[in-house]
Amino acid sequence: MSPAAPAAFPAAPAGALRTVLRRVDFRRLYATRLASQASDGVFQASLAGAVLFNPERAATPAEVAAGFAVLLLPYSLVGPFAGVLLDRWRRQRVLVVANAFRCLAVGVVALLIATGVSGPTLYLSALVVVSVNRFVLAALSAALPHVVSAPTLVVANALSTTSGTVITTVGGGLALLVRLGVGADNGGYAVMALCSAAGYALSATAARGFHRDLLGPDAVERSHRETIGDVFRGLVAGARHVRGLPQTAYALAAIGAHRFFYGISTIATLLLYRNYFHDQGFFRAGLAGLGQAFAVAAVGVLLAAVVTPTAVRRVGKPGWIAIVFGLAAVTEGTLGVPFTMQTLVPAGLLLAFVAQGSKICVDTIVQETVADDYRGRVFSFYDTLFNVTFVAAAVVGAIALPDSGKSYLVLGLIASGYAVTSVLYGAASRGYSAGPAPAGSPPAGSPSAGSSPAGSPRAAPLSGGTASPRSRAHR
Repeated sequence: MSPAAPAAFPAAPAGALRTVLRRVDFRRLYATRLASQASDGVFQASLAGAVLFNPERAATPAEVAAGFAVLLLPYSLVGPFAGVLLDRWRRQRVLVVANAFRCLAVGVVALLIATGVSGPTLYLSALVVVSVNRFVLAALSAALPHVVSAPTLVVANALSTTSGTVITTVGGGLALLVRLGVGADNGGYAVMALCSAAGYALSATAARGFHRDLLGPDAVERSHRETIGDVFRGLVAGARHVRGLPQTAYALAAIGAHRFFYGISTIATLLLYRNYFHDQGFFRAGLAGLGQAFAVAAVGVLLAAVVTPTAVRRVGKPGWIAIVFGLAAVTEGTLGVPFTMQTLVPAGLLLAFVAQGSKICVDTIVQETVADDYRGRVFSFYDTLFNVTFVAAAVVGAIALPDSGKSYLVLGLIASGYAVTSVLYGAASRGYSAGPAPAGSPPAGSPSAGSSPAGSPRAAPLSGGTASPRSRAHR
């Protein structure tokens, strides 16, 4: 069981950040995340290079979409089952074993790339690594409330998820540096993939430092062996729990819509850099130009981490989500229209700001409103939603986008979709952004308060921001 959190923490962002960083357990979990996600960046860059930008291979929009479907859709179907296990297994052991396993799995993928194997065999091998990665990220999110207090959770989320995104980009940049030394052929991309094993080993080592029970789950019987029936019953219980938490359901629906529009933009960007753009001075086409775009996007992620906590205290988490989706609509409708690298790069910065700002808020809403015994299942559903909507975007992109990636019609649909999502989510969640509820009572529109499950943290409202409904008891 996790140790009890201190009773009071500073409400100011700087004070909360210092408080979070003073906690040894948070720093260890943070190191586990950074090592893992840096390696994710290296592995993803090697896979993207081998499949999309390798002169020894070719890729059409349909093949790119098929690749995303093979990598993401199968895990989306089994992800909720992993979530049930996250609520049954010790998360510390999950982080150690999963990272150790990935060290072996990337070796297999590297061998396949080096020998020129492509198609389903390569995709399915990469699927193993990506699936375990999603499992690890869900475990990290579910474990976070065990190492920080509820009042500092939004700051811890901002730091953790933002740093994770940035370090993934840094990992991709390091992979490109490795590519300069080893070449852009099958052998070079195999070496890039193999380099990711080092970070996974470091992540496993960091996770070993936790006591096996510290990261949860709490109040869960682990003595019996799991069956398929247990998994289905657990999923039904998790779904019922979320159904009784409309604030959580609205947030997940909104970010699912965002992932769909963001996914189409990503597919279009890949095609533009591969087939449409040409080198223009500082701005580069191909994989190098895509690296530039991702590097600038990392700045947007950092800006979101700085701005979001303050914005949340002023307008609440739902209000900030609606605002940033409106910003995405404006960005797509203005900077996207010229279809030039000079405008696409700053557009990428703003869209990354939107993606990270909304994710920080949704992560925090889920963590504050979902009881600990269900949190792993809900985060796996959340992760699955990310994958399913992105695969749907890839399929739409394969059908609607030309080989060049340039389409004014698709761009207009993306901008309109963001605008509609902003308006609908803002209207649906308005009851949750009226301010803090009186002490000891749930906010308007939340489920009736009851006693929290054993070990589940009771969420506290952000100072000046949105009150968080307390988790329901088991029923």
